[in-house]
Amino acid sequence: MDAKKLAALAAVDEKKDLFTAISDRIWDYAELSLKEYQSAALYCKTLRELGFTVTEKLGGIDTAFCGSFGSGGPVIGILGEFDALSGLSQEAGKAFHCPLQPGGSGHGCGHNLLGAGSLAAAVAVKRYLERNGAPGTVIFFGCPGEEGGAGKAFLAREGLWKTLDAALCWHPGDAFQTMTGTNNSCIQVLYKFHGIPAHAAGDPFNGRSALDAVELMNIGVQFLREHTTPDCRIHYAITNSGGVSPNVVQSVADVLYMVRANKVADTVALQARVDDIAKGAALMTGTSYERVFIDGTAETLPNFTLEGLLYDNMEEVGLPVYDEADRALAAALKATYPPGEAALGTGARFDPSIRKQVSALTEGGTRPLNDFLMPRYSGTQFSPGSTDVGDVSWLTPTAQIEALAWPSGVPGHSWQIVACGRSEMAHKGLLFAGKVLAGAAIDLLTKPELLAAAKAEFQERAAGGYVCPIEPDAVPIAL
Repeated sequence: MDAKKLAALAAVDEKKDLFTAISDRIWDYAELSLKEYQSAALYCKTLRELGFTVTEKLGGIDTAFCGSFGSGGPVIGILGEFDALSGLSQEAGKAFHCPLQPGGSGHGCGHNLLGAGSLAAAVAVKRYLERNGAPGTVIFFGCPGEEGGAGKAFLAREGLWKTLDAALCWHPGDAFQTMTGTNNSCIQVLYKFHGIPAHAAGDPFNGRSALDAVELMNIGVQFLREHTTPDCRIHYAITNSGGVSPNVVQSVADVLYMVRANKVADTVALQARVDDIAKGAALMTGTSYERVFIDGTAETLPNFTLEGLLYDNMEEVGLPVYDEADRALAAALKATYPPGEAALGTGARFDPSIRKQVSALTEGGTRPLNDFLMPRYSGTQFSPGSTDVGDVSWLTPTAQIEALAWPSGVPGHSWQIVACGRSEMAHKGLLFAGKVLAGAAIDLLTKPELLAAAKAEFQERAAGGYVCPIEPDAVPIAL
C-alpha cells in the first residue's frame, strides 16, 4: 500500500473511538425504518463537525441525508444504513435471550455498525482528498428504511444515484467476503378493508365483515402460490384484525403483503394478480378496500470489477485479530442455535472447490468465528432475499463486502445479532470495513482505468434498463 493511501486509512484508527461510539449510540436508539430521527440527527451533527457539507431530507424523506466533501469527479458514494427491527430488544453481550424492553426494537441486522463503518470510510477518503489536493468527491449517504421503507429505491426514483460514478457499501455478517450475485425484487402493499359493524348474534345480516375479506384474500393468495415460478415469494401479516370481540362483525381489518420475484417486471405482474385477489375478496364480502403502496426494491446487479477491487483491498488492509473475549462470546452464542449453511459463506454454496476449502477451515461450519478471508468469488447466482441496494446498482456501478461482526452461522434478524452489536468483535468488523471501502474509493479516484472497467461492465449488465418498483405517486410510509 502506498504511503498516501496508508496515511488516509490511518484516520479510521485515529478516530476509532468516535466511530464505535456512534455505532453504540445508534444501537441504543434502535429506531425503526423511516423513524430514525435521533440517528439521522447524530450523523448530520457529526458530519458537519468533521467538515462535510450536509444536505438533509433527501428526496423529501425526513431521515435521508448526505455529507459531501471535495469537488469535481470522480464522485464516489458510500452508503450507510441505521434502522433497527421490531421485537428484537436484547441486552448487549448476553448469550441468552434477555430483552432490554419486552417487545422493543433491536439492531438485529447490524445497521448500527453499517452506518458507522461507512462513515469511517468517508472520513478516510476525505483525508486523502484534502491532504493530496486530488480532484474528486466523496459522499456519505444516510439511507433510511432498508428493513421496510426502501429509502434507496425512493431516492432512485428521483434519479439521485445517477449522479455518482460508483457506489460502495458493506454489511456486517459472519464472514469476510465480497457480496455477489443477484436476488429478489420486492413490493409491499397494505390492504385496508372496510365493512359495516353489526351485532354478530342480533343483526349479522346487516353486517359486512372486513375480517372475512382479509381471510378470503389470504385463501385466494394461497391458491395463487401454485401458479408462480420457483423464484417467487409471497408473505403477509394481518396488521389489524378489527378487534377482539367475536360477537361484533369487524368493520375494519388490514393485511400487509410482500410480493417477490427475481425481476422487477415479474414482481409488478405478480403484484397485479394479488391486487385482483383483493378486489375479489371485497366483492365476495360486500366490503370496500383501500390499497396503500408501501415500498419496493429492485434486484441487485453484480459488478465483478468492483468486487475484485474490494477483495484486493481486503487483502491489503489485513484482517482484525481476535482475543479470548471475542472467541468466548462467539462460542457462547453459537451454542444457542443449530449450525447452518451460512457458516460456510457465499462462494462455498455455489462452488464445490471453494466449499471443500472453507469446510476444512470452518471445521464443517462448527467453528465459532470465521476469522479468515473467504476465497475470492464472484458469480451471478440467485438468493431469495431483497435489498434496496439493488436500486442503486441499476443506476451506478455498485459493490459490497461483508465483514465479520458476529459468530458463524448466526440466524439473520435474531437476538444473537443484537447481543453482538456493542461488542469489541463487532467494532473490529466496523473499522475493518471502513478501511476497505476507503481503500477501494481511493483507488477509484486515482486509477481511471479501474473506474472505466467498472462502468463498462455496468453498462453491459444494465442494458435492459431500470424498472423502478416505486409507484409514481407513492410516498415513504413508516409502518
